[in-house]
Amino acid sequence: MKQFFKMMFASALGAVITIGIFMLTGFVMLVGMISSISTSSSVYIPDKNEKVFRLTLNGTMTDLSTESPLGSLFGSMEPLSLKETLSAIEKAKENDRIEGIYLDASYLSTGTASVDAIRRALIEFKESGKFIVAYADNYTQRCYYLSSVADKVFLNPQGLLELTGFASLTTFYKGILKKAGIDMQIFKVGTYKGAVEPFMLDKLSDENRAQITSYQQEIWNNIVDNIAAARNISKDKINDFANNGHMFSAAEKTVEYGLVDELKYREDAENYIKERIGLDQDKKLKTISLAKMKNIKTKDEKRSKTTNLIAVIHAEGEIIASDHVPAYSENNYITEELVDELIKLKKNKEVKAVVMRVNSPGGSGYVSEQIWKQINELKESKKIVISMGNVAASGGYYISCAADKIISEANTLTGSIGVFGIFPNFAGLFDKLDVTTDIVKTNRYSDFGDPSRPMRDDEKALMQGYVERFYDVFLTRCSDGRGMTKEAINNIAEGRVWTGKQALEIGLVDEIGDLDRAIEVAAELAELTDYNVKTILTLNDPLTNYLKKQMGEIKTSAVKDVLGKDAELFQLLQTIKRANGIQARLPYDLESL
Repeated sequence: MKQFFKMMFASALGAVITIGIFMLTGFVMLVGMISSISTSSSVYIPDKNEKVFRLTLNGTMTDLSTESPLGSLFGSMEPLSLKETLSAIEKAKENDRIEGIYLDASYLSTGTASVDAIRRALIEFKESGKFIVAYADNYTQRCYYLSSVADKVFLNPQGLLELTGFASLTTFYKGILKKAGIDMQIFKVGTYKGAVEPFMLDKLSDENRAQITSYQQEIWNNIVDNIAAARNISKDKINDFANNGHMFSAAEKTVEYGLVDELKYREDAENYIKERIGLDQDKKLKTISLAKMKNIKTKDEKRSKTTNLIAVIHAEGEIIASDHVPAYSENNYITEELVDELIKLKKNKEVKAVVMRVNSPGGSGYVSEQIWKQINELKESKKIVISMGNVAASGGYYISCAADKIISEANTLTGSIGVFGIFPNFAGLFDKLDVTTDIVKTNRYSDFGDPSRPMRDDEKALMQGYVERFYDVFLTRCSDGRGMTKEAINNIAEGRVWTGKQALEIGLVDEIGDLDRAIEVAAELAELTDYNVKTILTLNDPLTNYLKKQMGEIKTSAVKDVLGKDAELFQLLQTIKRANGIQARLPYDLESL
């Protein structure tokens, strides 16, 4: 009987595996068909009634993203791409059939520099003689800043306008780590290097508070200036609205302060747009979506016959060794693979100049050095220009400093020239858990970094010396790249974060501008008048991205379900575990609210 059940189980298992193989094969074929359809999009031509481009901005935006072939199949929200959004606005401006933009921005997770880029594109759209109408049930601060350029700004009569100013929240883990019996052994150079403070303090240091106040106030002042100019109201009025908490006042307050033109429900706002384009009120307002706008051809979209190329490559995310990238994560990472791409560009004779778009808080010092070396070598044969996005700080600045020119947005966070290293000591935790360890070694430092014991004084001295030498290397890289003395760099370094506007004043960047301006500068440096621009995709294929994102979400959900309140500590330890070696990056948990 036992043998019978064994045979029956084996047969059933074989049948399940066979069915699984057929299902997997069918799934792969389906994905291939969907991917084929999605990558062979035909040119879209608006009909005579599609006179309005509806720009819906709701979700997280990155500089560059790949569209998932399975997103529409499973109802996932497609990622927002800054590049595609700016291209769509440009196409709408140039298309004679499109008369205006219906801006529907309710929630947008991205940095202020990206919002500024979209805002400038919308202003140029208006200057072409076309209209913009903005509507939202509720405006977040970023979305209102973006929408303030519209000819008409409408708000739901029961809606909120979040205009409260900035606050930066830093979470400190010293207390919970102490309770867990974990001692973080920290080595750093840089008075302002705030990345380690969450592990060693229970509040911000005076220096860190000063730098956050400085760049935060600078960005807020820029936003207030731009809103005041767009709405033709005083800056004092905007700050008064924020200081009095009128976000929670009746919506009529927004009209009283001149921030909103009228309170309307969405239907009434759309009826106003119908009037602008001469459409009968009983007719349906037909608009063109961002997805359709991608497939509209513009007049100047035809490629030049020249073989001269300016390559645009994106470096977005935390800088990390490829073997430390989380197996399932929805984030972008910069790894040594970027070095391989730069080598390909160096060897490509058609590529005359390179623009690298950097949007990174930094990370691994070792990987940053490898990328810096390749950029330095690339510069020997081609011109290279850096375009800074929302953040290009610490390691993000390290990989930028060797370029021929650095173009930054006014509100980019950059600088943070400093380094640190962290070694956790789990001795206290092991004592609580009655875990013991024993070690056999051949030499004095064979067990250097052993997490089961605290470091000896001589080990700490070695590590601090190592950190200080790497900081000196960082200063040297910046000094050589920027043509400044190491002393001058050190005076503006020490881990201090600057806005792009501040960085221009102290010599860390060359010009304030966007990606298009960086491409123009690259062409000027390479003395090119006839060229094509080619974007180098360094992201995974759409299917891989989608599956990794889904697995990442499943994994995160599982961790939270199992660990509950301790999930945050677990994720923190995972971050520390990935941060092997010397780190050059911004604070781990700094959020601009």
